[in-house]
Amino acid sequence: MGRFTYDRVVSVEFDDRMLRHFQIVIGIKLHRHEAFFFSWEDHQSVGKSRTSIWVHPGALLLFKYYGSKSPQVNLSWIHSLELAANSGAGLACVPEPDGHPHQNPVP
Repeated sequence: MGRFTYDRVVSVEFDDRMLRHFQIVIGIKLHRHEAFFFSWEDHQSVGKSRTSIWVHPGALLLFKYYGSKSPQVNLSWIHSLELAANSGAGLACVPEPDGHPHQNPVP
């Protein structure tokens, strides 16, 4: 599991693989100076709820990985997540498309 922290206020755990894909898509959007919503379903331990944040280039973001290896990246999944991030609803967990993962060219 990894942890995503937003402006030291919101902190949520995601699987390292999912978090890596989010990091890439968020990086792409912020590199383009594009703000967007990022939403997820909260763990049942905090009650069945949903959280949405407004991500913008000035936000302080932290991606903390607890695994020792960098997860493989599926470029098709990156594309699907980008499409979600570009929609009015914003970035959210979407199922990973079938296909072979490819090592990410981004460090």
